[in-house]
Amino acid sequence: MKKLFGIVCLSALFGLMTSCDQKNVTMKSYNEGINILPVPAELQQQEGQFKLTKSTSFYAPTPEAEKVAQFFADRINKSTGYRLTVKEKDGSNCIAINVDPNQQLADEGYILNVTPKGVKIVAKTAAGAFYAMDSFMQLLPAEIENQGVVDNIAWIAPCVSINDQPRFGYRGFHIDACRHFIPTEEVKKLIDVMAMFKINTMHWHLTEDQGWRIEIKKYPRLTEYGSKRIEGEGNEYGGFYTQEEIKDIVAYAAERFVTIVPEIEIPGHELAAIAAYSGLSCKGDSITPRFIWGIEDVVMCPGKEDMFNFLEDVLAEVVPLFPGKYFHIGGDECPKVSWKKCPACQARIRQEHLQGDAQHTAEEKLQSYVIQRMEKVLAKYGKSIIGWDEILQGGLSPNATVMSWRGVAGGIAAGLQNHNVVMTPGHDGGMYFDYYQGDSKIEPIGIGGYTALEKTYNYDPVPDTLRTIGKEKYILGVQGNTWTEYIYNNDLLEYRMFPRALALSEIAWSPVDKKDLNDFYRRVNNAYVRLDGHEIHYHIPQPEQPNGSCNFIAFTDEATLTFKTSRPEKMVYTTDNSTPTPESMEYTEPLKFKENTILKIATVLPSGKMSPIRAITIEKQTLSPIQADVKPLRGLKLKIAYGNFFKPNELDGITEWKQKTVKALEEIPSQVPTTEDMRGIPHYGAIAEGLINIPSDGIYYISSNYDQVWIDGKLVNNNEGQVKRYSRADTSMALAGGWHQLKVVFLGNIIGGWPSQWDNGSINLREAGQEKFTPVAAEQLGYIAQ
Repeated sequence: MKKLFGIVCLSALFGLMTSCDQKNVTMKSYNEGINILPVPAELQQQEGQFKLTKSTSFYAPTPEAEKVAQFFADRINKSTGYRLTVKEKDGSNCIAINVDPNQQLADEGYILNVTPKGVKIVAKTAAGAFYAMDSFMQLLPAEIENQGVVDNIAWIAPCVSINDQPRFGYRGFHIDACRHFIPTEEVKKLIDVMAMFKINTMHWHLTEDQGWRIEIKKYPRLTEYGSKRIEGEGNEYGGFYTQEEIKDIVAYAAERFVTIVPEIEIPGHELAAIAAYSGLSCKGDSITPRFIWGIEDVVMCPGKEDMFNFLEDVLAEVVPLFPGKYFHIGGDECPKVSWKKCPACQARIRQEHLQGDAQHTAEEKLQSYVIQRMEKVLAKYGKSIIGWDEILQGGLSPNATVMSWRGVAGGIAAGLQNHNVVMTPGHDGGMYFDYYQGDSKIEPIGIGGYTALEKTYNYDPVPDTLRTIGKEKYILGVQGNTWTEYIYNNDLLEYRMFPRALALSEIAWSPVDKKDLNDFYRRVNNAYVRLDGHEIHYHIPQPEQPNGSCNFIAFTDEATLTFKTSRPEKMVYTTDNSTPTPESMEYTEPLKFKENTILKIATVLPSGKMSPIRAITIEKQTLSPIQADVKPLRGLKLKIAYGNFFKPNELDGITEWKQKTVKALEEIPSQVPTTEDMRGIPHYGAIAEGLINIPSDGIYYISSNYDQVWIDGKLVNNNEGQVKRYSRADTSMALAGGWHQLKVVFLGNIIGGWPSQWDNGSINLREAGQEKFTPVAAEQLGYIAQ
């Protein structure tokens, strides 16, 4: 492995550079070695290099080969400025593509031979030829993916012999266009990049509680009303794809050998459809699309035949748009509370003899009835259904494929029943790309969870349970999912997906024994530059501090700062308030400070691209003095004003307050009972004042989701305008042991789909040198009676 993919020797580099007739040609470190990702099944490096020049041509003797050749000629011409063409004759300095269905190769397999005289590709299918060209492109410098002409690059590929094929036939990525609408051009951009790394399936989530995203001509209200929601901030959010746009994207994907699997949720997660046609639910009450994240308990009513008629009509329009084999019907997270109380649903249960047993309730069997009935409808169109692993509840449909997301158990259970499986576990396998991939204290807000690149890369989709009994054949493949709660724009979507999607590529394609994490890290640095060519905003690990990163460091005598990164990368820093560059001082050991300093630190990639720069204020303090001779009563004084406030200063003009005392911080955000859907719940602003008892003298790190926390008149936490799901504005302060003034500002509102009234209301402290934060207890709070 290391021999094949290590850095090429200096003599080879010298020969490579001198063989080019361009002036000022430089060899970038990230272009050294073999950088194919995913790593091929078999590769042997040979002597010499192939030089791509303006006189290079393609030879493609069949229409299938010609289409592939023209596709890549167009891509190469953009970055090189050449005008490579597809010719009718083979010869020297030629890229010859031969697609022959009689070849003894896997359908997506290929043979690639690169010699000094030319490039030869043999494949059984056009898809195999496409993937061969993907590999050839990755032998060239990463700048080949630029969308404009790049000068001073030696367009040279090392000579290799490759015999390659994928480990799995299903190599998928999932995008959720419902919580965050993903414009057509962004969808195409993601298809471009994923195809570049041999991913062949896009799972497109098109309907949800928060938005219906596909035009259905028979039901225009789905897009007139179901595609729009009024968010907590008061703005309207919407968007949908016309059927013509869908056709265009499907054709675009097919040109890149990506099959699109649509998902229409059945029977839960359909509040947007119910908002458009209220009769689809059990009660039939008027309602709007969901404006917060989470699971909605208003679902479709399988007791009504109109529901099935609606779904059949929708499928009749959707199915023709997607020519692939599979159709995803969701089936996950469907609360059944309404079914238990619905006379029509209970009548359906009796009519279909759906009796509960020790494993499943009657309502779970009703869901299985819905899935099986829709499976028959889709079978008439020649479609096979895929569903999330909840479709196992109540009995699995005869020909269903299970997408195992809640761990690996669902996949194992389906495989044991001889059903096909796509593995996509979040916590167990790192296949949820909306999880954090760095310290949540300094990363953009996310849904939660943490999945390092290493965890994703090391996942094996075949459970030992199935392998041991010879049922590994039921694992069709693997998929990475990116849900868009807490993803508010396309840049953040890409930031969450990459580079973990590159790890997915290697999991899905490469033999297990050819994987090597360290070599993957090396090749990822080359892949980053290719992603730059497509303007992908990928994640670069930031310098992190152990026990939680913080951008304000208080100290009394000396501060020592230690940094790490979530994957191995170089860190650079400055201490003179200047902006770090790739040439700045490299961080190699803990930094010590005895004076006030602004430390600026960032991660730098071999390409010179840098992470966001962290500006850390390091301040020498004396211990903030205590409130002497006080005998406080237990609790805090609280004043409340009702209204929808978004900034603390909006409370400044309030003259009428409801006043009371609270015993614990957790009472502040719970002054009004909340519901799971937050519909009609009154919002309010609150200010709590009193004292906080600090256990002993020391430096304390302070963390909270409150809009503001003040200690001794100093603003220590400021979360104004933030989504208050996870704290990201920690600070530190030198505090003497004893009672200190405390002020807390809380605004009950909904920002970015998250109700702040759902917060636990804690303030957390961590003394310097300790590993964990501890919530401030009720016993630490007090107030002085007036």
